[in-house]
Amino acid sequence: MNLPRLYRAVCQLLVLAMGLAACAVDPEAPANTGQPKAEEAFQLTDIMDTYGAISSFGNSAQWGPYNVHDPSIVKVGEWFYSYSTDVAYGHPMLKVGVQIRKSKDLVQWQFVGWAYDGLPPQATGYISAHGGEPFENTWAPYILATDDEFRLYYSLSSGVHKLSAIGLLTSDTPEGPWQQAGLAVTSNTDIPMTNAIDPSVIIDEDGRHWMYYGSAYDGIYVLELDPATGLAKTPDDKGKRVAQRGFTNGIINGNIEGPEVIFNGSTGYYYLFLSYDWLESKYNIRVGRSKSPEGPFLDFHGNDMNREADNGPMIVAPYRFEGHAGWQGTAHNAAFEEDGRFFIAHQGRPVVDRFYMIMHVRELFWTDEGWPVASPQRFANLERTTVTRDALVGSWEQIVLGYQVVPGFAAEQTDPNLQVSYEIRLHADGTIGGESANKWSYDAPWLTLNYGNGIFIDQVIVHNGYDWENHQETLLFTGLNNEGTAIWGKKELAD
Repeated sequence: MNLPRLYRAVCQLLVLAMGLAACAVDPEAPANTGQPKAEEAFQLTDIMDTYGAISSFGNSAQWGPYNVHDPSIVKVGEWFYSYSTDVAYGHPMLKVGVQIRKSKDLVQWQFVGWAYDGLPPQATGYISAHGGEPFENTWAPYILATDDEFRLYYSLSSGVHKLSAIGLLTSDTPEGPWQQAGLAVTSNTDIPMTNAIDPSVIIDEDGRHWMYYGSAYDGIYVLELDPATGLAKTPDDKGKRVAQRGFTNGIINGNIEGPEVIFNGSTGYYYLFLSYDWLESKYNIRVGRSKSPEGPFLDFHGNDMNREADNGPMIVAPYRFEGHAGWQGTAHNAAFEEDGRFFIAHQGRPVVDRFYMIMHVRELFWTDEGWPVASPQRFANLERTTVTRDALVGSWEQIVLGYQVVPGFAAEQTDPNLQVSYEIRLHADGTIGGESANKWSYDAPWLTLNYGNGIFIDQVIVHNGYDWENHQETLLFTGLNNEGTAIWGKKELAD
């Protein structure tokens, strides 16, 4: 990754160790409001599922992975920097300006502060000039490192239908100070377009800059930017739509947002990640791909994502393994590459209290057909190990990331549509559950699960990882079946 010239000489920063009390949530237990544990070496068990005791602005130095919504991540020297929506559990927005965190390992996060003091005047001025009152927080930032500067895009919206702006802040360092650099794209009630929020930017193989943005009203758009300014290449250009959902009562389903695009040089595709549904409940991540940054982006079955339908594969969704109440709101992601490994980060909301927001980072793997699949467990920075066939024998918890339409608008806002684990057992004789019609085979690292003599064939990649529900190392698998449905698995180590 190219870094701004002025930062290269000072990218070696000191890390601050932080300890936080831990508690894995029991399905029957109330939300844990554990107290911070200071002056001790960090452990994975220090990461809590809830954090009421340290959620206030006065405790922001201890936030770490907490109060994270809509992350965007960039690697700078030895640090990963995360930028996210300014929001806090159970507290009014006393501080506004995009939250910044950093980490050396994608596990232990240090809260840095806010990028900007208050709402950026350029965006508030646009909204006020069109008769609106800006909301009191900036949403869904996106960070881009160019050769000359860091570019931090942000969203500001209002209570007026589609009156929004995506602005740009720039800095010589990832921690600021930040300067206003203009508005990249705006929307209002008089323009037939999507809502100007949720930006992400990619520099393609030819050096052209593309912004993806949008949500309600008309789906996801792509807009070419001027590489020199980071703003629209053509003034007043809004771009073109590349993704939408089906119609409900004659109106485009607005529950699509948070576009993120990455390029995988090994497959030659640009991948468009999208978030579906309500952010506090069944928020889930879909993906499509294209040979061009302008699209068309096609889903698993080759369908254009700019048609009036839902698309797949769905690679992350609300879920529950045994011994835990589960996680919902698992979307609006960042996707990024580091030394040939790919990752996806998103918020996670514990079912015991859906208003908590915690950073989840998962490793991405790639199927033989070139589709990304996410680990069923959060990244723990464990040393990669070789997995033998004998190690696979035994009981597993499996989750099939299915999807059900919840009837009624109110239910959509509260029902997480959890995908719940169930047990499968791999026998040493190559059968699944002892049934001759259900068989498994292993060609490391790929595990093939064949059900009903080929009716369903799951191709999943096996890797070692961390069992966050039981706080122990274990084996995991992730992949897609022949219908493009994501399959997750976690080995039970009690055998």
